[in-house]
Amino acid sequence: MAKKKIVVAGGNGFLGSRICKSAAARGWDVVSLSRSGEPVWSSVTSSAEAPLWSKSVSWQKADLLKPASYQPVLKDADAVVHSMGILLEADYKGALSGKESIWGGLSRAFSATKGGSQNPLERGVGEELRPQEKDGQLTYELMNRDSGTYRLREANAQEVSSFVFVSAAAGTPILPKRYITTKRDAESTIASSLPKMRSIFLRPGFLYDSSRKFTLPIAFFGAAGSMANSVVGGRLTALVGAAVEKPLRADVVAEAVVEAIGDDSIKGVITTERIEELANKAWRRAML
Repeated sequence: MAKKKIVVAGGNGFLGSRICKSAAARGWDVVSLSRSGEPVWSSVTSSAEAPLWSKSVSWQKADLLKPASYQPVLKDADAVVHSMGILLEADYKGALSGKESIWGGLSRAFSATKGGSQNPLERGVGEELRPQEKDGQLTYELMNRDSGTYRLREANAQEVSSFVFVSAAAGTPILPKRYITTKRDAESTIASSLPKMRSIFLRPGFLYDSSRKFTLPIAFFGAAGSMANSVVGGRLTALVGAAVEKPLRADVVAEAVVEAIGDDSIKGVITTERIEELANKAWRRAML
């Protein structure tokens, strides 16, 4: 596999940091973009100490809604990975934490639509994304939809050949429907607006890792749900969505991302089974 340069938006997060690790292990040039730069290691691994591989990654601080803060690092990149988004909006979090009324918070969180940004396909290259909600809230529309299409435009302006969008397998009954519809909207826009760019859409279910103990019981019940769903021919998916999708270790998804980038024949939607196949292919190669 030829050496490549990749830029990972959200590279200091739970999944993003593992994508950086997998790419660095192949000797690629890896740049992470995030507000804070290098990860707080205790939040993404089991240790507070920076691992040795982290020295091979350039941890850049950037405001991902302001392209001037990261445009230079896109130059000569072979791929951009969009590994960022939000699971819960502020309204939902506020209602759950008691910071605002349950009715007010949840009614706004489960509203049919919210403002995103100005149309990211009509704005000029280099123009900042501006939140359209009056309180400047970071909505699903802004973070799960517009920021991805926005990153695509910036990557295309720098002649990046591949774009990876980390999406999701499905929504769940406990999340607003807009969580998954905004991701699907982003996939559709990315695929149709620049069809000549190789676009890859990963749709994993719940991600877990032993370094995050709270994810393990969730993954256990998710695996049980996945097996039950298989028994009934997948009919539970329509009812509970990602709750019955097979959970995956974050490292598995990270390896699949890097393997997909390295294989120019891979494009389009990649679901759970294919994610596992790509990760296994990467690990077999590493053992040779």
